Amino acid sequence: MQAWHVHENGEPSEVMRLEEAEPPTPGAGQVLLKVRAANVNFPDALLCRGQYQVRPPLPFTPGVEICGETEDGRRVIANPALPHGGFAEYALADSAALLPAPDALDDAEAAALHIGYQTGWFGLHRRAALRAGETLLVHAAAGGVGSAAVQLGKAAGATVIGVVGGSGKAAVAKDLGCDLVIDRRSEDVVAAVKEATGGRGADVIYDPVGGAAYTQSAKTVAFEGRIVVVGFASGTIPSPALNHTLVKNYSILGLHWGLYNTKDPKLVRHCHEELTELAARGAIKPLVSERVPLGEAADAVQKVADGLTTGRIAVVMEESA
Repeated sequence: MQAWHVHENGEPSEVMRLEEAEPPTPGAGQVLLKVRAANVNFPDALLCRGQYQVRPPLPFTPGVEICGETEDGRRVIANPALPHGGFAEYALADSAALLPAPDALDDAEAAALHIGYQTGWFGLHRRAALRAGETLLVHAAAGGVGSAAVQLGKAAGATVIGVVGGSGKAAVAKDLGCDLVIDRRSEDVVAAVKEATGGRGADVIYDPVGGAAYTQSAKTVAFEGRIVVVGFASGTIPSPALNHTLVKNYSILGLHWGLYNTKDPKLVRHCHEELTELAARGAIKPLVSERVPLGEAADAVQKVADGLTTGRIAVVMEESA
């Protein structure tokens, strides 16, 4: 089979190599999956750089989210078991964690449903308890993680404010359903949010960016609001002034979705059932902005690493394209 291998850490376009390899052999509790589509995530770039919370032994194949096919022909969604990731013709996954791919989504969309949408659902519903009629602010609203949160917020009946960087991304966020889009490159985010909410601020803020975005979050969160910290795509981990939480009685909520796979796997399956139902009625649909063949996976990961994408890029196998 063909598989991308990382032999040393560095920028994805420099360290990912497409090579011939034998299909991996499943271990105890694992299953071999034929990859139909693999979604590109920011963690793939961090894996290449050696900066992710998990550091698989070298060499490894990145690709943390796939739509695959079992030996008996079932179409499933899975997080591949590293070091045998999804940017290959075959990948390994834990058999107990396989989820059925929704019929309403094609392979690329199904591959993009898992991590971003599960993170959004847990962040907005499990952690922040978002209610219909509340205002939700989403940073990086046109990105893979942010676009999922926008759709889930709208499906929950919230008014959604999307913050983006650039006019192109602003158009994407508007098409996703944002009620208001703020371009941080040309607008004052804090002033725009306060004007839109009559000075009240946002009830829930979804932040996968960190850095300056978190500073804006603390200034725009409403009384008894909730800031959901999802990640630090900016590369800067903020150090919040905890005394400030007393000023408006707001909460800072952390979310590491992967923990639910071990702490409460039944809740992960429940979430998938909810997402499948939302997809079936058209309330959510992963934004796949680009579909590329396996041979272009390294360039795709680099584009995500450089913040040049909207929605998701999917690596699609030829017969599934």
